[in-house]
Amino acid sequence: MPHPVIWFEVIGKDAAALSSFYGDLFGWKMDAAPNDYFMFTPEGDMPSGGVGADPSGGAGHVTFYAQSDDLQASLDKAQSLGGQTVMPPTEVMAGTTIALFADPEGHVVGLVKPGPPPAG
Repeated sequence: MPHPVIWFEVIGKDAAALSSFYGDLFGWKMDAAPNDYFMFTPEGDMPSGGVGADPSGGAGHVTFYAQSDDLQASLDKAQSLGGQTVMPPTEVMAGTTIALFADPEGHVVGLVKPGPPPAG
């Protein structure tokens, strides 16, 4: 699969309550992270999802992130197919870069280029 989904995010009003809900529902181990955020960590693997609070206090949203080796090329292709760039490539942590686009109906989808694996 050329662009696997490697991250998901559930954003809402109460990150702790949502973290408990998804953790209890699916038996996920949820680890607290900075900024009212919790990460789902599969056993023996890197985090593959997060739950957090919407800083604007909005109703929230769910976003999935597909891996891309060239975020700008993926954004350009989405635009050529009728989508729109929502957020250009932006480094978020340790070399990991994300971007967001809206599909032709306005659904926001994420792209991610993972940073190097942690040393150790």
